[in-house]
This record gives sequence, C-alpha cells and structure tokens, in this order.
Amino acid sequence: MLEGKKFVLGITGSIAAYKAAYLIRALIKKGAEVQVVITPAGKEFITPITLSALTSKPVISEFFSQRDGTWHSHVDLGLWADAMIVAPATASTIGKMAHGIADNMLITTYLSMKAPVFIAPAMDLDMFAHPATQHNLDILRSYGNHIIEPGEGELASHLVGKGRMEEPDNIVRILEDYFAKGAELAKKKVVITAGPTYEKIDPVRFIGNYSSGKMGYALAEECAVRGAEVILVSGPVQLTTSHPGIRRIDVESAAEMHEATLREFADADAAILCAAVADFTPEEVADHKIKREHDDLVLRLKPTHDIAAALGQRKQAHQCLVGFALETDHEAEHAQDKLRRKNLNFIVLNSLRDAGAGFRHDTNKITILDAEGSTAYPLKSKKEVAADIVDRLCREFVS
Repeated sequence: MLEGKKFVLGITGSIAAYKAAYLIRALIKKGAEVQVVITPAGKEFITPITLSALTSKPVISEFFSQRDGTWHSHVDLGLWADAMIVAPATASTIGKMAHGIADNMLITTYLSMKAPVFIAPAMDLDMFAHPATQHNLDILRSYGNHIIEPGEGELASHLVGKGRMEEPDNIVRILEDYFAKGAELAKKKVVITAGPTYEKIDPVRFIGNYSSGKMGYALAEECAVRGAEVILVSGPVQLTTSHPGIRRIDVESAAEMHEATLREFADADAAILCAAVADFTPEEVADHKIKREHDDLVLRLKPTHDIAAALGQRKQAHQCLVGFALETDHEAEHAQDKLRRKNLNFIVLNSLRDAGAGFRHDTNKITILDAEGSTAYPLKSKKEVAADIVDRLCREFVS
C-alpha cells in the first residue's frame, strides 16, 4: 500500500530521534520516498548525513540553504507529499503545531501540508500527562491530524510510564492501514446531510435548532479519505471542509435540503442523513418584520418534507440509506420504529441523556441499530465516531 507514496518525515529534538532511521528504512523497503525535515534541536540527536544516506535526499533544516539566495519551499513540500509524519514529536513541537508558531522549517511545512499528518509523541511520562500537552493534542486532533499514541515502558529518565514513541514497524502498519482504507469507498458516491435548517418566520426571525454540523462534517471528511465522491448538503453552519473530494451544497430551509438531497441521491451509492431537519415550517412567511403589537403571537406551522422517508421510498437494491435518531426517551424503541418506517439499512442513535453527546459537543456516544440488532459504542470524539459509522457503511457494500 505504500509503494510510490511520498512522505515528509519531521524529526524533532528527542532522544527517540534514533528511531527515525529505522522508520526511514522501513518506509523505503515498502517502496516509499522519504524527505526529512529536521529541527535544529533534532540535529543534536541524529546527524543529517545519516538521514541523507538513508533517504538519498538532502536533509532540510533551514529556510535558506546557502548564501546565494536558494531556499527550501515549505509550500512545495506541502503539495508534494502524500502524508507527513512527525516522529518523534516533542511537547515543544506539539505546542507549536497546535498554535501555529511557525518559527522553523518543520512547523511551516506542517502549516502548508495538504496531505494527512501523523504525529508520534515522544517525551517523559509527566510531560505527556500534563494538561497542557493533552490540550494541545486535542487541538491537533480537532484539526484532523492523526495522533499515534506513545507506548508504555522505560523512558530516558529511567522512569516507567507512557511516553515512548511508537515503534517504527507499528507506525508503518498504521500508515498501511490508512492508505488501505483510502480504497474502501473508491468509485462510490455518498450524499451526506449536515447541520440545522432555518425556517423563516419573517426577514429577521426563523425557527431553528442547536445543531453545529460537526458530526456530518466529520462523516464527510471520513468518507472522502476512504475514496468516496462526497456530496455534502449543508445547512447554515460555521464550518469548512478540507478534503478536495467533498462537494458542498449550501441550503437554508428543509425544502431546499429536500430538493438537493433527492436530486443527488438519484445516482448515489449511499446517503447518510445526519442533518437536524426541522419537522415544521410556518404556513406563511411575512415579507416584513413582524412588529410587537399584541401580547401574543400565533404561528401556524405545517409539516416539512420527510427527507428520510422520501429517500427510503426511492431507494434501489444497490443503495444504502443511513439515518440518525436523536432521542430524549424510549430511545431504542423510537429508533427501531424509524428504521422500519423509513426503509433504512441502519440507524445511528444518540441520546441527549448521555453526557457529552448530541448538539454542540466535540464528542458523541452512539448506538448503531439494524434489522439484526444493535451495537453500542463508548463516548468518543466525533472524528472517531465518524470512523465507526463509515466502517459500518463499508460493510454494507461487501455483505
């Protein structure tokens, strides 16, 4: 899976820098090409000549290579690579990456990187466990970076605990698994709905909900990483996409989302209906701001189009339809009923009674239900939850 892949390997000032030599050798044995970018502190632990001999490429450390005006382009490196690996990653470098402190070639390369980034921390156990380090790692995860958790064992301080950089062979396996997943949804078109809908009352006011769109956007990124052509039908959110395989269609109302989703589903292989679509919309929309003239205001509402039911009626044998159910009581019973009524392949249930789940959180706790039963998952980041859901989607195409 790594044959012909191009990797930027970032090396920082850690005693674990010696492992970078083994990692380079393992990657090259797999047919990969490696370009090393090393921090000034990293050169105190392993010499550029060693790294250059292993990669057959000059090692990049400084912005300017000579006094004749030649320089190294971090932008070109960001476009060249299929992935960037920072191994070992010290607490200092992790902090700089998290906060965009671009004071060396490695950080500017990271900030310019278009490809996925894998980070392998290496430090003493107390440094790794410190809230500042954990917060910085959480920030990097939220940016879509892949954290390769350190192992436990004896450290350079002779203390024993978590902080050892993961072994090179295991890092290679992680990379192979990642690129293998990139083919799982190749040539598949996946339609994903995300975010809330806004139902206008007048030019100023609307009926909406608390959906942030984070879960739907995480699903879009995960499907795209696995090779799918992703159509993201998005309600009004303050989020952006990063993968070039995602085409975004912005809508506002339930009617607009209904029209766009039905149109795109016609030739799709799957749809994941993650949006929090309004169930009702005002019968009449005022063309001017409604003034406060009385002690009460009565709005007459009518049902919106049921997107899941409409797609369920149109679903062909080769298509997969995934629904979401956010419930507050009798969760499993309501989800199973929705699964049957709307002709879904499976449904993702979450409950507002679970701490850390639902709207506005960066985490979620789900149960996936289908006709044969249910599988519960622990509280995870929404990126990890997206991976679980897409794993389940991929099984639909091989069953």
